[in-house]
This record gives sequence, C-alpha cells and structure tokens, in this order.
Amino acid sequence: MVIASPEAEIHYALKDRIEAGQIKWIRRAFEDHDLTSLGRNEIDNVVDAAFVTLGGKEHLEATRTHISTLCRKLRIPINVLDAPNLCTFSLPSTHSDGPLQIGITTSGKGCKLATRIRREVAALLPPNFGSAVERLGTIRRRIWEEDHRIQNLEDEDDEVPAQKPTFNQLISESDHNAAKTRRIRWFSQICEYWPLRRLALITDADIDTILQSYTSSAQPSPAFQPTAAPLDMSTLDLRTRPIPRIILAGSGPGSPALLTLATHRAILTATVILADKLVPSPILDLIPRRTPLHIARKFPGNAEAAQQELLTLGLSALQKGETVLRLKQGDPYIYGRGSEEYSWFEERGFKPVVLPGITSALSAPLFAKVPCTSRGVSDTVVICTGTGRKGKAPEPPGYGEGKTIVFLMALHRVEELVESLVDPPEQRKGCAWPKETPCAVVERASCSDQRVIRTTLEFVVQAVENEGSRPPGLVVLGKACEVLKGRGGARWVVEEGFDGFEGLDDVLDLQGEGGEMREMAAERENVAAT
Repeated sequence: MVIASPEAEIHYALKDRIEAGQIKWIRRAFEDHDLTSLGRNEIDNVVDAAFVTLGGKEHLEATRTHISTLCRKLRIPINVLDAPNLCTFSLPSTHSDGPLQIGITTSGKGCKLATRIRREVAALLPPNFGSAVERLGTIRRRIWEEDHRIQNLEDEDDEVPAQKPTFNQLISESDHNAAKTRRIRWFSQICEYWPLRRLALITDADIDTILQSYTSSAQPSPAFQPTAAPLDMSTLDLRTRPIPRIILAGSGPGSPALLTLATHRAILTATVILADKLVPSPILDLIPRRTPLHIARKFPGNAEAAQQELLTLGLSALQKGETVLRLKQGDPYIYGRGSEEYSWFEERGFKPVVLPGITSALSAPLFAKVPCTSRGVSDTVVICTGTGRKGKAPEPPGYGEGKTIVFLMALHRVEELVESLVDPPEQRKGCAWPKETPCAVVERASCSDQRVIRTTLEFVVQAVENEGSRPPGLVVLGKACEVLKGRGGARWVVEEGFDGFEGLDDVLDLQGEGGEMREMAAERENVAAT
C-alpha cells in the first residue's frame, strides 16, 4: 500500500503497478493508526514494514522522525529515505545468479555508490557462476549423504554370508573420522584455493565422476586420498584452450601510432589476417612474417566477388580452429560493411568480436552493436551535442530517413530533447521525427558495467526515468539502432554488461606495453621457426 496525498507525484514505475492493481494507493496523509490497521489479518493488522520517502525538507523532518519513533515502539522495521539514523534496516544493492546472492550496502551513506560497487564486484565473476555454485553444492550434499549411508551400512547386523577376507580387519572410529576429514578437506581446498574461473568449468559429468570415484574409494576402506581425486586442475584447464574466433578490427586513420592496443595485439596474435585493400602498408608491416595475409582484390566491377572471397576464406579458417582477424581501415562500422560481416559470421555459428578504430563519438555506438552506417538503412551520420554554449540547448537536426544522429551530453535533458525532435517549433527548419523512430541510450561504453537501453523516441524518456541514469552516456537516434539487434516488440529493453572482448582475455592484455608486444611477436616467430 502507498499512502500519499492526491497531489503527490508518484514515480512512473510505482504508478504502473498501481494501475495494474498490484498496489493500493490511499489518497490522504499518513495517520498514526495506519501502522496497526493496514497490515495482514494473521498478525492483527500490524504492517510488516514501513518505507518513508518524504523529502528531507525541514518542515517534513518532524513527520519522518515521528513515524520512525512509532515504528520503533511497535517493533516495525522502517526505512527512511536519506536518513540512516531513522532506519532500523537498509536495502542492499543485490546481484542474483541462481543460488549465488551478493548484497552490497553502505548503510545509507550512498546508494549510488553501493550500486556501483555491486556492478563491479559482479563483473569480476565468471559468466553464469551461479551454476557452478549449484554444482559445488550438489557435490557437498552428496558427499555428506554418502558418508551417512556408509556409516548406516556398517551399523547394521554383521551376520552376512560370504564375508570377504578383510572382514575381520580392525577399523577404528578414528579411521572413519580421519577419512571424513580428508574428504571434506579436499572439497574445502578446491572451494578455497582454486580460481573462480576454474571452478566455473565444472560440469554435471564431473560431479558424477567425482562421486563414483568417491564411492569406490570409500569401500571397503574409508581411506580417500585427495591426490587421487578425479577433478584434476589440468583436466579443467584443457577446456580453456583457444577456440576459433573472428575479430573485426579497425586500423584507424592510418598511422600505426593511432592503432588501439587491442587491434595491435590482435595483429600480432592472429593466425590468419584478411585485410581491406585500403589498409595502409605501415599497418601491414606490423604483421608477423609467418602469418598468412590475404588482401582484398577489389576493383571496379569486382567488389562483390572480392568481398565474398574474403568471407569464404575467413569461414574456412574458422572451421580449422584459427583466430581470424578481419582488418579494416578506420572504423569497421563506418562505411565498412561491418554490420553485414557481423551478421554473416554469426549466422554461421561464429560470433565476431569487434574492435573499433579511434573515431570520436563512434566507439560507444559500436560497443552497443549499433552500426552508425549500414547499407540500405543509414547513409548519414550527424554528431550533435545536447548541451550548447552557456547550457543552451542547440537546435537538433530535422528528420531524415537515412540519418543516424549521435547526441552527446544529452541524457540530463532527454525530455527536452525529445520534445524538440518530435514537435519542433515552427520557426525552426526541418521536419519532426516520428515517435516510432528507434533510438538507443548507451552508457559507460566499453566499461564492465556498460548499459544499453533500446527503445524509441516515444518511450525513451520513460525508459531513462525508470532505469535511472549511469553517466557518461549518449543517445543514438535512427533506424541503424535496430540493424543488428532489435527490441522484440517491447517498449524498451535493457542490456547489461560489456562483451566486446569476450573470449579474448588470453589474447588482449590491454595493460601490455609496446615492448611486451614486440617480444611476444618475436617469441612467436621463434616458436614457428622451430
């Protein structure tokens, strides 16, 4: 239930639940008896908890303090917005992944900070680590069950025919306890010391193998040696061997000094490189001598055939387990057919990793899988600012079906921006943008806590209000926002996390220096020569 005056401003998300009948809105001011009359019948109508969201203005402070005092007397948990001293509990920022639950709280000192800490902690975990926690829990439970089963069998009547020669062998209680200690110690050690990345590789088949070996080792002797455990670290590490991968990379404006570290390292570590004709020779000179290089044979009248030749060569190399680098000039999504190649390889089972060339304001859309240009969809890119000189909003461009607009520094005034786009003043040039125009909000691009909100002009204000802001961010407007990924009919969809370098941790050491990369290239040359 929500108690608020009829004139109160209700949050968009809360209003939706009220309209859906999930929450009842009592349209009046708070009264003391509400705490003991609006609760469940099972607990004599006392409320389960109270949340006070009244602002911290001076004339409201007495009301907040009064409600907190009443709740404490009635032993009702209470949370008061931005007033830790009036709260008896706080709400942590939580990360949930199956049985894995992580809660971060700053005890009311900074909810935004708690949210950021939670995001960064969650980003350090291997993907889908909750499944690994579930499997480890299964191992622990079944070891415990097996211990009790064996103990119960030994406590039964020992008058059994055809006893084995070892039947009369003395097994003391200390032997049983020592065996159990060794077993649980082995399990505790892998949970305590193995890297989380390695624990995440445990499969259901591993559980069966472990328990089968455990059972056989437990009979007839209780001795279970950790050194004989079937869950060997080297076995799991074999599963992390390099896999086939396709990299679409931009070589930048042309100078090797302007290559990103990621693209530089990809050039040195790829096993096959497919380069555009326009990639300058200083970039090609960085390729190790023994790395196969294919340059597109594009000339007037042969562009499509040359493009298909490169795609076929790339697919053939991937099927042989190679790491393929598709090297382009500039940025792969700026008139580079990057979106087409992305879709082409993904449809054949190889999800590309895309590395941008250095182009201001375009790297963020790329990481959001928004190609600012795509043939037949968008042929114009306009970069605008949402905040002009002295904070004045600049005049946004008029509607154009083939335009992609990138608005920087616009999230804090997105409502005003949308109004100027869909209903421009008559004295301004340009047509109004249709409300159904796709757009995307890209925040903290390339960071581990990147977020993309895919929506349309009609719902972008509600989406930002509902999801909150995570600066720095930008707004991309145009049909290009749905070239590679759509909304599936929803008002908006939210995509959390950055996967642009997924699967390349062993290849792309972004902290590496140029000297280290040269040494790695030289070492690779020596290995190939031997």
